Amino acid sequence: MPSVFRFLLIAATLSAIAMTGLYILATRFEPEQQTVSKTVPGVKIRR
Repeated sequence: MPSVFRFLLIAATLSAIAMTGLYILATRFEPEQQTVSKTVPGVKIRR
């Protein structure tokens, strides 16, 4: 049983570290907004 508790503790710790890192990346670093326009080959617009 102690190995199961140790596994759960390690899994919870690694999950908490990963979630904290994702939260920090999502809230602290905002990408610069840019307008992107590309032509699509083979598509014609009717007038």
